[in-house]
Amino acid sequence: MFRLQRALPERYVNATPDQLSAWIAEAKAELGPRVLIVGHHYQRDEVMRWADARGDSFGLSRTAADRRDADYIVFCGVHFMAESADILTAPNQQVILPDLNAGCSMADMADIDAVEEAWESLATVTDIERVVPVTYMNSSAALKAFVGRHGGAVCTSSNARAVLTWALDPAGTATARGDKVLFFPDQHLGRNTGYELGWGASDMRVWNPLLEMGGLDDADVKDATLLLWKGHCSVHQRFRPEHVDAFRAEHPDGFVFIHPECAHDVVEMADKVGSTDFIIRAVDEAPAGSVIGVGTEIHLVKRLDDEHPDKTVVSLDPLVCPCSTMFRIDAAHLCWVLERLVEGEVVNRITVEPEVATWARAALERMLEIT
Repeated sequence: MFRLQRALPERYVNATPDQLSAWIAEAKAELGPRVLIVGHHYQRDEVMRWADARGDSFGLSRTAADRRDADYIVFCGVHFMAESADILTAPNQQVILPDLNAGCSMADMADIDAVEEAWESLATVTDIERVVPVTYMNSSAALKAFVGRHGGAVCTSSNARAVLTWALDPAGTATARGDKVLFFPDQHLGRNTGYELGWGASDMRVWNPLLEMGGLDDADVKDATLLLWKGHCSVHQRFRPEHVDAFRAEHPDGFVFIHPECAHDVVEMADKVGSTDFIIRAVDEAPAGSVIGVGTEIHLVKRLDDEHPDKTVVSLDPLVCPCSTMFRIDAAHLCWVLERLVEGEVVNRITVEPEVATWARAALERMLEIT
């Protein structure tokens, strides 16, 4: 998805960290309760130190919606997160993304045109009324709206199991909404959740949006229960079984915690698998003296290690790759948007068109009803 972020004025580019900190503190104090700064767990520390709330994408959106006294929500995350916040907050609240180039490569792997084309293709070979679309929270507002219009739901990494159970009823109690799920944009979360619910590889097919009919033949489409979009997280796909093997060789009594956006062969080797919030709780609950290898974004891993001096928390990936798009939010951009607010100028506002917001909200509310 194409976005254009204007270049920062030299005042911010050339500022020292101490200058930026002083300016941010001053602007934040001036704005008071009118501004709420929220920070995703993967943000760098120079940004997170200013966050009034930290959390995952949906949790922060709900936090913003609950703060009716805040006129401005400065969302230190990525584009789809700010969209969700705009969908859930009140009309008088304005959501701001400090850097418009902070996108999500996974979210961009499924765009509305490709998903609509896939839906039309599926309708030529199967009963489309029995296909339930499910989109991961890491997707654009347009895709959430698509799901809302077609009777599906959004899911998070915490509730994907509940949403797929609602859609397909693997227990066979005759409450299934359909016979198939089109799951996008992350194939790994869909696959890992499918295995957890008892489906096998023969029940799943990968839909490649770059190929006609997703690269599948009619029999594949008809046989599949889970049609998994060929998308992935650029950070979580880096974790490999050999990383786990190396960690266990060095720390035989250590623990391995993995995010479900990782590939299934890595997930199978973990002691615990779960969302970002789940991993945070698992580290909190681990015994003192534990050595924990974590398969998720490095800024969170480093922060967990810093906040648990009685434990050792390390990344399973020796190259410690950060989320490059999340990394775009820095102190300079945060300072710029706050100082502009002090001057009465709203920059980088994220808005979702009313009709899209209505259907996307319906998909989010359906998720909340399920879980």
